[in-house]
Amino acid sequence: MIDHLVKDLQRDEDIRLFVYDDATGQPIVSGYTVVGHPTIGVGRLLTSDRGISTVEALELLETDLDIVFKELDRSFPWWRGLSENRQRALANMAFNLGIPRLSKFQNMLAALKRGDYQLAADEAMNSRWAKQVGARAERIRDLIKEG
Repeated sequence: MIDHLVKDLQRDEDIRLFVYDDATGQPIVSGYTVVGHPTIGVGRLLTSDRGISTVEALELLETDLDIVFKELDRSFPWWRGLSENRQRALANMAFNLGIPRLSKFQNMLAALKRGDYQLAADEAMNSRWAKQVGARAERIRDLIKEG
């Protein structure tokens, strides 16, 4: 029964990989006024009383980390030669900022690449990002400095 129901719901609800408005079927993008409810997947409402489970959140995180690692490999192939803590620091920043914004940390990245970890840590902290994320930036700074 469950297999048939899953097929029925996939047919009737469709599979949507991006958040959409269930009333209009339109993707929800910046500036869009939602008429119905934000929805994703096979009719999964994203409301205050119905989000995702911890297991689902961790599955999404695992997928997102795979993407981040591939992006780091492509953009900064030298990052795998860093210590585990420094890899964690860079991956954390990439997860938070995305590669395009992380790439703007040119002085920090150059210092990391050449092994000047004190300067790299200082450069990470000398940014608007560090002021915005506060304690997160301090933890990342420590990972970079202490390796």
